[in-house]
Amino acid sequence: MNVLVINCGSSSLKYQVINADSEEVLAKGLCERIGIDGRLVYQPEGGEKETTEADMPTHTEAVRMVLDALVNPKTGVLKSLEEIDAVGHRLVHGGEAFAASTLITDEVVAAVDECSDLAPLHNPANLIGVRACKEVLPNVPMVGVFDTAFHQTMPEEAFLYGIPYEYYEKYKVRKYGFHGTSHSYVSKRAAEILDKPYDSLKTIVCHLGNGASICAVENGKSVDTSMGLSPLEGLVMGTRSGDIDPSAMEFIAKKENLDMAGIMNVLNKESGVYGVSGVSSDFRDLEQAAKEGNKRAQIARKVFVHRVLKYIGAYAASMNGVDVICFTAGLGENDGSIREMICNNLGYLGISIDKEANQVHGEEKVISTSDSKVKVLVVPTNEELAICRETVEIIKNK
Repeated sequence: MNVLVINCGSSSLKYQVINADSEEVLAKGLCERIGIDGRLVYQPEGGEKETTEADMPTHTEAVRMVLDALVNPKTGVLKSLEEIDAVGHRLVHGGEAFAASTLITDEVVAAVDECSDLAPLHNPANLIGVRACKEVLPNVPMVGVFDTAFHQTMPEEAFLYGIPYEYYEKYKVRKYGFHGTSHSYVSKRAAEILDKPYDSLKTIVCHLGNGASICAVENGKSVDTSMGLSPLEGLVMGTRSGDIDPSAMEFIAKKENLDMAGIMNVLNKESGVYGVSGVSSDFRDLEQAAKEGNKRAQIARKVFVHRVLKYIGAYAASMNGVDVICFTAGLGENDGSIREMICNNLGYLGISIDKEANQVHGEEKVISTSDSKVKVLVVPTNEELAICRETVEIIKNK
């Protein structure tokens, strides 16, 4: 079975074609600047990356260009579009309506659309991708895989906010969490690496990148996560503030004459390690600046690590212990210095890091010593493969 995996943004479309039997990526790439001028990047497995500038007024044209590239007689990886057996779509927010991946129907599209006020930047864009694929591949079954679904196992004490309950009843204001596909994949893969039953472990997954979140996975289920109603809550991130006293923003708004849109712009786009450092939202730039003696860059890294440590400690407490800690995503997979800064403050959990093993970049590796009471792993995330697997499971059981 060949699965086309689609991750659609407002002006972009990332894609992979995966052979579900071998789990081999046949081709991958992206369309960008959709609605502006248009650019297709296409790379077949083992082949050269191709870039094509072309007019893409809408996502429908982008999907058609992707499909044309896949069946191109010279560099295509498929003989015909009939070799696409299913399409798996990344859908960001499913609200409380979706606790698992689901076959996409008109009713599902309507339900996701109803959740759009919870994710106004993401859900409409995701649905554009769904509608574009339905137009071009009308007879191919499609599956929606939700970022929020994995966290629907959180108990009420974890997802409710300390605000009037009526806001939850009327508007479903609560913690939903994100990166669920990544947290699910990484926690399962860690159990496989350690050869332990998934439902026997207490695992903390640290998805650390420009967007970052931490998840507590107890006996195979998400029981808490750092992101909330939106991806703004939780860790200090690239440009997002993470947790903050709301009164601080009221104070700043009065001083700076900001309206609500201005406040949200500050919190989402001008804060995080970028706001603290004044250097960059890219942790590689921060590391270089810190090495060169930039004090604010050094502070920004410490602020980030401090927030990660707080969440790890909180989740170890709420699960009454932890067996495994995983690092994943761009920063978690590649920055050994950040991993070491974090783990050096986890000695109270009996954690000891193997400094040589911790030099790993983007590879699966146990980086704790053999006598460490808690196993620490680097597990590269693979959300596309996770979406492919979920899609196959749904299609087989439909």
